[in-house]
Amino acid sequence: MQVLYFAWLRERIGLPKEQVETEAETVADLVLELKSREPRYAAAFEDMSAVRVAVDQELTDLDAPLKGVSEVAFFPPMTGG
Repeated sequence: MQVLYFAWLRERIGLPKEQVETEAETVADLVLELKSREPRYAAAFEDMSAVRVAVDQELTDLDAPLKGVSEVAFFPPMTGG
């Protein structure tokens, strides 16, 4: 699946996107898998209260299933102005 990183998540990880092969069943499982890769991922996902997620371009939460998903995007909360 394609994993996209936006704003400071992209800066901490150093990639705007990557193709990820995973056995993760939920977004939370994917986050744990990514955090275990390298310190830069652990730093990016350290405070999940500051991270939002979209699965196939639909806002969702960490319990969202990944079966059949083609894209997961991580980004900080949006603010209006």
